[in-house]
This record gives sequence, structure tokens and C-alpha cells, in this order.
Amino acid sequence: MKEELSDFLKIAYKYGRVKDLEEAFEEFPVEEEWHKGKVENVLNEYSEKYDYYSIGDIVFVSVYLYPDGKMGSNHLFVIIDRDNTAIPIEYIGMILSSQIEKIKFKSNKLIKKDNKNNLNKDSIVKTDIVYKLNDKQILFKVGEIEKDKIEEYKKSFYDTLKGNNQ
Repeated sequence: MKEELSDFLKIAYKYGRVKDLEEAFEEFPVEEEWHKGKVENVLNEYSEKYDYYSIGDIVFVSVYLYPDGKMGSNHLFVIIDRDNTAIPIEYIGMILSSQIEKIKFKSNKLIKKDNKNNLNKDSIVKTDIVYKLNDKQILFKVGEIEKDKIEEYKKSFYDTLKGNNQ
């Protein structure tokens, strides 16, 4: 039996704020991130592969894998929801970026590196768009964020929809 979408996802879909993953890589090119899209740069940090990821997990996501085994565009995301109506489950994430100068936009929220999130640098979470991630695109978990922060990011998302976060 299929589950229904969460209220958050219903609103995100209604306002056209759920994007395919490829669009994230266009807006935040990996070449401009601290890890430069290289898995080995992130693997120096804590990382684990899971069969199932939780809301609040920070994950390293790849768009695709070349036939020769090289990785395509890679980026960090925080999982903020799951679409349990899809088979297999799709995760819904917000992109993390080390382009800290973009904090000037109200929809971008600062996330300071710590031992729980295992980030290499202070970063931002872009909260005005969410992206669909499937489990095959997630390479591994890097760390996690407290649930109250996820609620803060969702509130920022709603504020953006209402025009309060421009």
C-alpha cells in the first residue's frame, strides 16, 4: 500500500519547487566547491554507505557513473523528506554549498562544520528549492543535522513561497 506525500512535499510540488538533480549541478558547479567533485576529497572525512537514509542525513550524491567507473558530477545534500509513494523511495534534499558568500540570500542558511555533520568547511544550505534523489545516486552518508535545523530549513522554504524570504 502506497503512503501519501507529506504536507511539505505536497506544497513543494504544488509550487513547482521540486527539481531534478541535474539542475542542482547546473546552479552549483562542483568545480566551485571545496571538494571539486572528487570522491576521494570527501572520503578523507567520515563516510558510510546505507541501504536507507534518514531525514537530516548529509549525503554525497552523484548524478551518474561513467562506464569506466569514473564519477560524474558530485555534491553534498541534506535529506529533508522522503517520497514514500515512489518505488524505490525517492529522497528529497536541499543542496549544501561551500560558497559561503551566498549567505547574503535569505533563503541560504549557514551550517557551521562540526563533529556531527562532518563537513570540511562552514557551508550554506539552499532552502528555496528541493531536489529529488534516488538511492542509486547517493554514494554515502557524510554526517547528519539536528531535526530542529531541518524544521528551520522547511520554514525558510515556506517563507520563500510566501515571498517573505527574498
